[in-house]
Amino acid sequence: MTVQINYKSSSSKKVSSNLVLFVDEKFNINGLKKHILSSDYNYISDLIKKRDEKKKIIAFDISSKKKIILVSLKKKISNSEVENLGANFYDQFKSNKINEFNLDTDTLYNQQRNVIGYFLHGIKLKSYTFEKYKTKKNIKNILIIVTGKNQPTVKDQLKFKSIESGTFYTRDLVSEPGNILHPDEYAKRLNSLRKHGLKVTVYDEKKLKKLGMNTLLGVGQGSIRGSYLVTMEWNGLSKKSKPLAFVGKGVCFDTGGISLKPAKFMEDMTYDMAGSAVVVGLMKSLALRKAKINAVGVVGLVENMPGGNAQRPGD
Repeated sequence: MTVQINYKSSSSKKVSSNLVLFVDEKFNINGLKKHILSSDYNYISDLIKKRDEKKKIIAFDISSKKKIILVSLKKKISNSEVENLGANFYDQFKSNKINEFNLDTDTLYNQQRNVIGYFLHGIKLKSYTFEKYKTKKNIKNILIIVTGKNQPTVKDQLKFKSIESGTFYTRDLVSEPGNILHPDEYAKRLNSLRKHGLKVTVYDEKKLKKLGMNTLLGVGQGSIRGSYLVTMEWNGLSKKSKPLAFVGKGVCFDTGGISLKPAKFMEDMTYDMAGSAVVVGLMKSLALRKAKINAVGVVGLVENMPGGNAQRPGD
């Protein structure tokens, strides 16, 4: 399932699809009079009196083809709370028969910067699915048309989009099974990030031996796959500026080697590379948004298997 967001300057009361409007935490709708039809306003003003006060998002069926959806925002709300609201919005309406939503930002009474940006960001992040190996894929598309004056700036749109792209790349890596994303394949994928402007250096086993990185090599010596250290560099400032460094563990599958882990937990050992995936997604995100920062991401890529050449305790 994909979510597409289109930005437009003007809005209309007579939209035929779902209309998303913002209200305060008490669901005061007086400010909505100029944004919706009088008949619709009278209809929801009557029904809203019987609302479930625990809900932050309430939908009213105007017809079989139209809903008016009210999203409640408290005065002081954190970015993460707004993101969670967006995620809840997605969960509530992902199965809706009408796939188009009109989000009117002019109804936003809360002038806190980027409320709309974080709300949409939460929707996008929640919409992620990994369906690469499914025969029957969920191909439903959701379109959100954003209108009004309180839209994120172009710069902020790029920021959110780059974070989403990096996050989805991280999730893709973590979701891959161990027989697909082994160290050899992982190193190839990281090499492809050069197209985004990252300087990628792959150290293979020969280079790692020269560097004396025998502990890393020891973990991977029982596998038929190679072991690697990969560095990714992003230089958004002058060379004199010291970089931030991020290091991630990339054990693509961790049986424990000769010290085998319990069978009950073995299937989940493909997640032992999640730390490296976070670093990779971050570096991709920084490159996509042309971040004004110098950063270095370092990941060690190995597969810990119980082969005849595996490392033994005490070696």
